[in-house]
Amino acid sequence: MADASASSNTNNTTKPAGPPGAKKPAGPPGSKKPAGPPGSKKPDGPTLPPGYGGDGGGCGLSRKDFSSDQDVRWCPGCGDYAILATVQRLLPELDVPKENTVFISGIGCAGRFPYYMDTYGMHTIHGRAPTFATGLKCANPELDVWIVTGDGDALSIGGNHLIHLCRRNLDTQVLLFNNKIYGLTKGQYSPTSEEGKVTKSTPHGSIDAPFNPVAVALGADASFVARTMDRDPKHMKAMMKASHEHAGTAFLEIYQNCNIFNDGAFFEFTERGTKASRALFVEDGEPLTYANGERGLRLDGLSLEAIDLTTDRWSVSDCLVYDASNREMAHLIGRMFDQPDLPRPFGVLYQTERPTYEQQLHDQLDAVRAERGDGDLETLLHSGETWTIDA
Repeated sequence: MADASASSNTNNTTKPAGPPGAKKPAGPPGSKKPAGPPGSKKPDGPTLPPGYGGDGGGCGLSRKDFSSDQDVRWCPGCGDYAILATVQRLLPELDVPKENTVFISGIGCAGRFPYYMDTYGMHTIHGRAPTFATGLKCANPELDVWIVTGDGDALSIGGNHLIHLCRRNLDTQVLLFNNKIYGLTKGQYSPTSEEGKVTKSTPHGSIDAPFNPVAVALGADASFVARTMDRDPKHMKAMMKASHEHAGTAFLEIYQNCNIFNDGAFFEFTERGTKASRALFVEDGEPLTYANGERGLRLDGLSLEAIDLTTDRWSVSDCLVYDASNREMAHLIGRMFDQPDLPRPFGVLYQTERPTYEQQLHDQLDAVRAERGDGDLETLLHSGETWTIDA
């Protein structure tokens, strides 16, 4: 991993060499022209949802340059295909040297993500992707580090690592694939599964109250918190780009459909028939309206109230104007969760600027060196009290 920052390649403006041995990535089979909806007997690569077009651009690279030669082994129809395609199409637009891009994952279906990216990457251990990413970013702060995780990996065994990543404000992007189920282990309930969820591990229904991932991130003092969905590629790409532009820990929850073990978990927010009335897309500086402008949210004391904008009683001017830098407002919006009379918020829910962890670390090291000079390991090991143990 230390070689990922090789300075000899960073000034190459024609075409970054990529990881050692990667001559020219072929991309997933069929990536030049998707074969149609996943589900055919021989799926030949990710199928793009409606809304995709072009292969990216901006630095002479395309999606194909970020697609590895590995067969994508997710179930046909999985929402992970759309997320993978979105990331591969976004990266050429970010103007980041390919050899400086790294994807770190934990365990779960999302954990296979680094295999499908023709970049540096590491498939780590359960829940510990933030730990590996922290070490990598601190040692090589110039790297562009992405963390790919799932609701089980990040919020169960990895919950402790996630909250400390958020509070430290490491400059990284966290893509949390939330499908409200353990998919890789064949359908057990996860920390985000709803109460009463019947699974192989909860045959009589889950009695656990589910985590709301954005509320967890806000509570852990993340400096950027957003939510998007796999079935809205345009919005998903915009949220990924906003996450990348943020200096600090950017937490992005992605509603991802697991069509095998939890199909339709988020359909009320993602499907055409109900999306307008159940999904609220927040924008900084804009009034909170939804249902094609027919409904809105107003502040009633310390609570949010849904109002009907088609009557003479209320107008858009009565709606709360969103301020993504307001922590209290973010908590209020972020807690809109499983309330049938209120929509589910999507977009950048909170964003603030503060020093990053790795910058503070290196500033501290520079200050100590300026005061004391460069250290000497041999001198340190033989300084102070020492003991000699006779055999």
